[in-house]
Amino acid sequence: MENYKKHLSSIIDLTEEQWTKIENALVVKHYKRSEFILQPGEYSEDYFFVESGVIRSYTIDDNGKEHVLQFGTENWIVSDRNSAFCKQQSKFYIQAIEDTTVILLNEKLNDLIISLNPNYLAAQNKLIQNHVRSLQDRINLLLGASAKTRYLEFMRLYPNQLSRIPQWMIASYLGITPESLSRVRKEIAHG
Repeated sequence: MENYKKHLSSIIDLTEEQWTKIENALVVKHYKRSEFILQPGEYSEDYFFVESGVIRSYTIDDNGKEHVLQFGTENWIVSDRNSAFCKQQSKFYIQAIEDTTVILLNEKLNDLIISLNPNYLAAQNKLIQNHVRSLQDRINLLLGASAKTRYLEFMRLYPNQLSRIPQWMIASYLGITPESLSRVRKEIAHG
């Protein structure tokens, strides 16, 4: 739980006593490679802080094609907001790409942390605003940026993750075919 402790400490000041109370309330789950954390039709009040490993959030269209929405590596939070916050059935798959440990975050845990440190609410709001901004940037890239620009942004967002995420998943995230990704990578390599 060291990564989660560092994450919290980076957004609010925590005493050891406060951290102990939070740590005692944490629920940690371990998932094997390819195991599903959440699937469409399920309900989950939780969102998932990646303590270690890599997960992905994706959907499958009517033609059976996968569309990766997000990857989550250490210190990332991934969720299906419709399920976690709106109490609706999940629309997405969330799956471990490699053996993964997540910490389950939810309203009950948020309330505990806020009771211990009211500054957490403002910090959470800032994180949510940053997340919305990132989603808008991603939509904008998908709508109008070249495959090369999208790949360069992927490398910026997920540095040092290329060996951990299969190329076909990266291509799905970028909205291109694996063959197009291969061409983009060659173009960047030859500069």
